[in-house]
Amino acid sequence: MRVAILAHEKFPDRAKTALGVLRYADYEATAVLDRETAGNRVTDFVPDVQDAPIVEGMADLEPGSVDALLIGVAPIGGGFEESWREDVRTALEYGCDVIAGLHYFLEDDDEFARLAAENDCELWDVRKPPADLTVSEGVAAEVDADVILTVGTDCSVGKMTVSMELARDAREAGYDAAVIPTGQTGIMIEGWGNPIDRVVSDFTAGAVEEMILEKGDEHDYLFVEGQGSIVHPAYSAVTCGILHGAMPDKLVLCHVAGRDAIHGYESFSLPSIPAYVDLYERLAEPVAEADVVAGALNTAGLEADAAERAVDEYGDALGAPATDVIRYDTDPLLEALL
Repeated sequence: MRVAILAHEKFPDRAKTALGVLRYADYEATAVLDRETAGNRVTDFVPDVQDAPIVEGMADLEPGSVDALLIGVAPIGGGFEESWREDVRTALEYGCDVIAGLHYFLEDDDEFARLAAENDCELWDVRKPPADLTVSEGVAAEVDADVILTVGTDCSVGKMTVSMELARDAREAGYDAAVIPTGQTGIMIEGWGNPIDRVVSDFTAGAVEEMILEKGDEHDYLFVEGQGSIVHPAYSAVTCGILHGAMPDKLVLCHVAGRDAIHGYESFSLPSIPAYVDLYERLAEPVAEADVVAGALNTAGLEADAAERAVDEYGDALGAPATDVIRYDTDPLLEALL
């Protein structure tokens, strides 16, 4: 499917959904929409993802050249920015489907619903959970697969990226591995999943368990996409729900080099890395014991020598193998996990 990816004023640094889709999804990217960087190409900023021209808006694309518009940014709170309306409107008038991972559901927008019906388009609100979710039964540990969960020191530290990289490299090494997508980007990439941060709190663990049970006897390894952080003042609940619902065998702790406070909540300092290991392992233990056996460090903001030192220091703090899964290979982590 040919997609245009909306990333206005946020590409590339604050458009993690757009980057995730460009890096891992099977879509053919026709263009990225970003008013600030229009006239450039994706690989002018990010060299290791699918390339595409960057344009100002949908009106710069020819009707029929795109099958869908994908909203590749998700502001805090998941709201819809009115400055995007013209692009969504144009996409629907072109006959394009629209894929969105917002808490604002496009299908509930009167104008978008009318245009979609008039032009035979689909509005896919990725964050809309299924209606038949229930509480967890506490049985995820009974599946045949080894379950590996990425957990984080904060939001936006790379849990989805690490899950995708590990699963892809495990498959390339001959292992039968799959991803359990729990957020909008993972669901867009994999084409299925439960949007855990939109699920009723009582059903969070159950929504994860349901996916584990669906795939757990079909594969040898399941890489569960983590969300949030256990110390995050806003999002810790979803982190705990995934941890207990997945009942993982092993944990991978993800961190951004140099980050010392919660992103967007800078008055909250990050605990030490050993403190995180203790928190996650102690929280998991009453439901299903799981150890932090590997670490993934995002060193994108560092030069090569500094990145190597940071990875070494991170591994020492963890007492476990560590790497940057984008900058280096994943072999040290896979050796500990598989």
